[in-house]
Amino acid sequence: MATESNTQLLVETLTTQRDSFLSRWTRTVGDELQGRLSTAELGRELGELYDAIVRGITIRGLDGRGEHFSEVRSLLIELSRSRARQGFTSTETARSVFALKEVLEPSLTDDEEGARVYLQFARLLDDLGLLTTEAYVRTREEIISSQAEQLLELSTPVVKLWDGVVGVPLVGTLDSARTQVVMEKLLQTLVDSDSTHAIIDITGVPTVDTQVAQHLLKTVLAARMMGAQCTISGIRPQIAQTIVGLGIEFGDIATNASLSDALRQAVQEVARDAEDDVRGLL
Repeated sequence: MATESNTQLLVETLTTQRDSFLSRWTRTVGDELQGRLSTAELGRELGELYDAIVRGITIRGLDGRGEHFSEVRSLLIELSRSRARQGFTSTETARSVFALKEVLEPSLTDDEEGARVYLQFARLLDDLGLLTTEAYVRTREEIISSQAEQLLELSTPVVKLWDGVVGVPLVGTLDSARTQVVMEKLLQTLVDSDSTHAIIDITGVPTVDTQVAQHLLKTVLAARMMGAQCTISGIRPQIAQTIVGLGIEFGDIATNASLSDALRQAVQEVARDAEDDVRGLL
């Protein structure tokens, strides 16, 4: 256990030799990162972290728990998040902290008492290094989740095909999460474009099973509740045989073999609706 006097000596050593230690720490980390960060940026990050560590030790010694080390933890979390976004690995991020041990070891292990203090300080740095790994993993999970959501948005476009007609060209598997996105985008587009017809094209959907059919029916029902007529297009022969074989019932939902046929039908219905509205006004 490090005594108060030894801890005070450690603080004095870290303070008086700050520039030397920080310069070597920056150089060591920079070499490991192979120049992917500028020396100025790296020196600023490590300098803030170094000073926060010294302040934490000054307040409560080498016990890294508690509020006195909250600044250190905040800086490490921010550093980890930044490294994750920049494409560095969790190992490279943790090594940035561990490298300080290598820098300090020659200066702090001259005698038995100094070695004892250094070992306790090294354990503190080990804990801080583990914190960077936890923060890094959380950030990578957030990035992956965000990218998945963006891909989901891109893979479910809703486009205006004609005045009063919107289309949803589906490609790939239709699952619950994607169905929810399709519903939200379709309903919002119906409102924004004041459309009365929606075409859900499944030409790019490789297979239609009972679950996919249920997702399609939910989407059609949601659009109908907004007052839109719905058509499902892209019913290929294989898909039609599968639907019949599974006993899936689309009820009164209009279906077409191709998107062009569905669009032609929708445009004709829009025209008839417009004529009816005109006659109703006369």
